[in-house]
Amino acid sequence: MKAAAAGSLPTIIALGTTQTIAWASSYYLPAILAAPIARDLSLEPAYVFGALSGGLVISGLLGPRVGHAIDTFGGRGLLAISNLVFAGGLLVLSLAGGPIALIAAWIVIGIAMGMGLYEAAFATLTRIYGIEARRPITGITLIAGFASTVGWPISTWLDSELGWRAACQIWAVIHIGLALPLNLSLPRPKPLANIDAARPQVDNGSGQSETFAMVALAYMFAASGFVSSGLSALLPTILVQLGATPAAALFAGTLVGPAQVGARIIEAGWLARYHPLLSARLATLMNPLGVVVLSLGGPMLAPLFAIFYGAGNGIITIARGTLPLALFGPKGFGKRVGLISLPARATGALAPLTVGLMVEHIGAGALWISALASLSAFLALLVLRPARSKPSDS
Repeated sequence: MKAAAAGSLPTIIALGTTQTIAWASSYYLPAILAAPIARDLSLEPAYVFGALSGGLVISGLLGPRVGHAIDTFGGRGLLAISNLVFAGGLLVLSLAGGPIALIAAWIVIGIAMGMGLYEAAFATLTRIYGIEARRPITGITLIAGFASTVGWPISTWLDSELGWRAACQIWAVIHIGLALPLNLSLPRPKPLANIDAARPQVDNGSGQSETFAMVALAYMFAASGFVSSGLSALLPTILVQLGATPAAALFAGTLVGPAQVGARIIEAGWLARYHPLLSARLATLMNPLGVVVLSLGGPMLAPLFAIFYGAGNGIITIARGTLPLALFGPKGFGKRVGLISLPARATGALAPLTVGLMVEHIGAGALWISALASLSAFLALLVLRPARSKPSDS
């Protein structure tokens, strides 16, 4: 592992940067631009979040096919194409004059998300590094954990100075001018013959099959994805609804990125000696703990809630790559992760609109529902047990 990791730093920096751009200009965009887009197009903000939900559904449906393509050919070219698609979708969005163009733009952006977000990046790294991809996967999430921290203030500034249409166009230019060359600079994948099929790491002595493990993981990521998509896309809005000032809500939102990165540093350091199941289980408990803290302390503890939520979300993001790799090995990784992630894309697609409606009607109760969803994800992980033999140091 160490030999492979030593030469992976340029790849980690390049792919981490392109992932930051991809997330900031798609998934995190509506949190800032939904209101001005809706106002300009004479729509309710819910229409914008609904369009985002549709894009997430499309990206999820593409996941298994994209993963299979990366398993076969590698991901460098596909990630580069995703930058062109992202740019095209953002340009269509910038020219939108009504709901039809808005929906068309998010269909294109949804295709780009299916080709260019974390699952595709994790599969690309697995094709490059094989079973040794755990630390490179953690590495790119360390950088891309700043997507909201970087993206929200940039989008806010661009909207206030130039308008939301120019903001979308500038993000499109960033995809072409920066992200595209960086994705093209990635190493070529290992030949398929060199990808070792590591033995499954679930405790088959307890009767757990690969199918059982995949179903448990799929549920865990679906529950966590609902929480992540709902809170990440609407966090500033939720905190304002709960009594925080807009400035305080934006400040709390900017803490999510550093909290994600801080947790990922712990995962890359101290927790790296353990099976990824341990860090994933701890991560699913962070959001419930944050909800308890916020409920006890009120809006003044919104920054602490954001830190707890961000820490858990940061490690769960890593687990989307490291858990399937540790449990099933690198062979067929991309397609398998696409299948496991499909329910999470569905729940994630529904979450922004669903959580938004819950906040509108039940207020703080929406956060308690998110806490229960996180606890159910923790229970799903408890049924999985690593093999009694020591896992490969990946």
